[in-house]
Amino acid sequence: MTKRPSGSDNTQSVADLAHKPQMSMLQILLLNFGFFGIQYSFGMQQNAISPIYQILGADPADLPILNLAGPVTGLLIQPLIGALSDRTWSDRWGRRKPFFLIGAIGCSICLFLFPFVTAVWMAVLLLWLLDASNNTAMEPYRAFIADRLPNNQLAKGFLTQSLFTGAGSALAALSLAGLEVVLSGATAVGIPYWVFGAFMIGAVCSIGSVLVSVLSTKELPPTPEQRAELERKKKEEGSFGFVRDVWVAIIEMPRGLKKLSVVYLFQWYGMQIFWQYLGLAMAVTLWSVDLADKNYAKSEAFAQATAFSASLMAVYYISCTIAALFLAALANKVGPRNVHMVCLILAGVCFYALTHIDATGKHWILYIPMVGIGIAWASIMGVPYIMISRMIRRDRQGVYMGVVNMMIVIPQLIQTLTFGWIFENLLGGSPTNALVFAGVCLAIAGVLIQWINTRKDADPLVQAELAAAEK
Repeated sequence: MTKRPSGSDNTQSVADLAHKPQMSMLQILLLNFGFFGIQYSFGMQQNAISPIYQILGADPADLPILNLAGPVTGLLIQPLIGALSDRTWSDRWGRRKPFFLIGAIGCSICLFLFPFVTAVWMAVLLLWLLDASNNTAMEPYRAFIADRLPNNQLAKGFLTQSLFTGAGSALAALSLAGLEVVLSGATAVGIPYWVFGAFMIGAVCSIGSVLVSVLSTKELPPTPEQRAELERKKKEEGSFGFVRDVWVAIIEMPRGLKKLSVVYLFQWYGMQIFWQYLGLAMAVTLWSVDLADKNYAKSEAFAQATAFSASLMAVYYISCTIAALFLAALANKVGPRNVHMVCLILAGVCFYALTHIDATGKHWILYIPMVGIGIAWASIMGVPYIMISRMIRRDRQGVYMGVVNMMIVIPQLIQTLTFGWIFENLLGGSPTNALVFAGVCLAIAGVLIQWINTRKDADPLVQAELAAAEK
C-alpha cells in the first residue's frame, strides 16, 4: 500500500502519471504565464473602474450595482464555457486554448477603449464586455492546469497561478501609482491621462502573455476512450449538450463543493466589499474627503487617495506573488484546508488593522496590514483549487471549474444587490465600517473551511480511484 504524506491528500495513480507526465518548473511557469495578462485586466477593474465611475458622477452607494457586470457575466459565461471546453478537442487548436485566446483578445480591445468613455452608461457597457472577455479567458485556464498536471504537482500549478495573479495585478496597481507621478492632465470629463497609460499597458499584456502560454505549452490529447465519449456526446446530445452538462454537474455536485459554496459566500462577499471601498476609506480617513460634496471625486485630495490606494494594492499583489512561492509547499505539508483557514483569519485581522491604525503623517504603516491581506489573496486564488481538483472527476474539470465560479459570483451578486442598503443603513455610509464588515466575513469563511474533508467529501468515483491507488 502506498502511504500518503500527512495532511497532503496527494495520492498519485500510475495511470494518471502515464497520461500526465511531470512538468519542470519552467514548463509550469510558461503554462501559467497567460494568467499574468488576464489578472492585469482584473487588477485594472479592481483599482480603476470605481474611481472612473465616480469621476463621471456616480454616487458611492451605487458602486455595487454599477459593478454588476462581474458577477452576472461570471455566473452565465464561466460554467457554459467550462462545459463547452470539456466537449471540445481539435488536433490543431486543443481544448482550452481557443477559449482563453479569444477572451484575451476581447480583454485587450476593451482595455484599450475604456479610458475614452465620457458617460457612466458607456463605462457600464464597456465593463460588461470586458468582464465577459475576462471570464471567457479565465475559466478554461483553471481546467487547463488540472488537465495538464498530475495530482502531485497540482499545488505547485495552482499556486504558480497565484504568483502570476499577484504579479499581473501588482503591475496594474503600480502602473496607476507610478504614472500618476509622471503624467499630468485629464480629459474633458476628468479622467486623468495616467489612467490612460495604465489601460494601454494592460491592452498589450493581456494578449501578449496569453500568446506565450499558447505557443509554449501543448495540451494533452484525449485518450481513445475519451475521444469515443466525445463523439458519442456529439451524436447523441447535439451541439448544445454542454448546457445540460452544467445542470447535471450542479445536481451531482460532490458534497465537498456544496460545503465550499458556504465558505465562498462569506469569502467573496467580503472581498467584493474590499475592492469597492478601499479607495473611499483612504480618501475619508487620510485625506478628509467629504462624501457629501458632489464634486469630491474631481478633487486633488481624491486623486491622491486613489493613487495611494493603488500603491496599497501594489503591496497587496506583491505580497500575493511572494507568498505563492511558499504556500504550495506549505499546503502539501500541513494540508490546504489548514493553510486557507489561517490565511483567511489573517485577512480578517488585517482588515480591522487597516481601518484602526493611526496613519496620520505616516501613511506607509498601512502597507503592513496589506501584506497580510496579500498573503490571504494568494491562498484564495490557489489553495481552494487544490482541494477542488482532488474532489472532482477528470472528465468534468472544465464544467466544475465553471460551477465553482458560480459559487464565487453568486456571493458577489448578492453583495451587489444588498450591500448598498447595508452601507447606508447599518454601516452609517462609512467606508471604514465597510472594510471592518468585510474582515468579519473573511474570518467566518476561515472557520468554515475546516468543515471540508477532501477525501470523504469527494465524488464517489474519485474516492474509488484513490482507494484503488492505495492498494
